[in-house]
Amino acid sequence: MIDLERTIQLLGNSGVGFVIVGGIAGSVHGSTHATFDLDICYARDNDNLSRLAESLSPFHPQLRGAPAGLPFIWDVETLHRGLNFTLLTDLGDLDLLGEISGVGFYEQVRLASVIVPLFGIECAVISLDGLIAAKRAAGRAKDKLILPELEALREIMREE
Repeated sequence: MIDLERTIQLLGNSGVGFVIVGGIAGSVHGSTHATFDLDICYARDNDNLSRLAESLSPFHPQLRGAPAGLPFIWDVETLHRGLNFTLLTDLGDLDLLGEISGVGFYEQVRLASVIVPLFGIECAVISLDGLIAAKRAAGRAKDKLILPELEALREIMREE
């Protein structure tokens, strides 16, 4: 399980450009579905990649689900060469996504976000409309299960 408070404070206080997406974003919007990791879409400019690599380095990021002993070097070059990373860290499971299906890269995801205070940090969280678009585009069974709840939440918000 992710130490959500510590992770958000770490990324926010390190100046990392990120948007919370996935299950935690759903929870922020009122979803009751449980999640145990943090999914973020991150800016891929050189400065942000440096801040991201530096801030997470003390927490020993490793590829989640990779064979034991598989060499993995956590640094800016690794971030440049990849796009999406499913990580196991000392903070918990953290998914770094360079692109969100149905929404786009960080810049588009950031435009489709709202600012929410979380643990003393002003965080960008993908909007409910953006999250629904992402879940629809992903098309996974677990995403299809949560769509009716997210759509109901959107209707409630529109009625208010």
